[in-house]
Amino acid sequence: MTDEWRGWREAAEAALYGEDGFYLRPEGPAGHFRTSVHASPAFASAVARLLTGLAVPEPALVDMGAGRGELLTGVLAALPSSFPVRAYAVERAARPAGLDERIVWCAEPPAGVRGLLFANEWLDNVPVDVAEADADGTVRYVQVRTSDGAERLGDPVTGPDASWLERWWPPAGPGERAEIGRPRDEAWAAAVGTLDSGLAVAVDYAHTRESRPPFGTLAGFRAGREVRPVPDGSCDITAHVALDACALPGAELLSQREALGRLGVSGKRPPLSLASTDPLAYVRRLADAGEAAELTGRGGLGDFGWLVQGAGFP
Repeated sequence: MTDEWRGWREAAEAALYGEDGFYLRPEGPAGHFRTSVHASPAFASAVARLLTGLAVPEPALVDMGAGRGELLTGVLAALPSSFPVRAYAVERAARPAGLDERIVWCAEPPAGVRGLLFANEWLDNVPVDVAEADADGTVRYVQVRTSDGAERLGDPVTGPDASWLERWWPPAGPGERAEIGRPRDEAWAAAVGTLDSGLAVAVDYAHTRESRPPFGTLAGFRAGREVRPVPDGSCDITAHVALDACALPGAELLSQREALGRLGVSGKRPPLSLASTDPLAYVRRLADAGEAAELTGRGGLGDFGWLVQGAGFP
């Protein structure tokens, strides 16, 4: 711990991925919060259907920010046993014990592959700087103290960061804040660039230019609860993603509700008549509908954004 004042991007990078960083701990993200992957196997099954629908022979499946391999494990279980796939987990933490041997563990996405690159709640943990307009309207970097999360305003935002804010998230007046998403744009473009052909999908907490939150979204999470964001390694440091800024030409933005609906995930309850003709099937389908409803529900996971990007073909 230190009392050094730093920008939020530098502080969060050290807190999340530095020595003994939050994301390098053995319990992984699943020890602190629940994603769509953990909510239901229907999510992994939907990703499996997306993969098999690609017109790519022997496709690769690249999981960006793979956690402890939960999504890849679920997708491999959902795929037909004869389906040829090369699975890559891209993660900074060490490979967990007992992981399926078919999964290649790597620190960077493999270059020149064809198939599906999937980033579920990866971009929100690419650290960004925070900006705030001072009393005179000058937009300045927000600095944070590592030991307790206290903040102060630093130098004015200039250069590429200022250009990004002007285009994508200009604070309207004194006290308004923004998260400078330029590092995420660059990280996403680099990830998409590793595909020779196929599809890249980013799924995350998101907002667009028409609905930017005036005071930002920076937050901390620990053990399933939201906490004050203190960059000392004790909690997750996250912020919603400006997915419209990340999008490359030809991309499509849609909600998780829409995306999973296209992939056959529905929260529709089975007909009550099934309860009398096949009670066990009714119970199974009712449970499936409940899980699907959580994945697609309004005000929850269903409001997540999906950025769908083709590479090498429309």
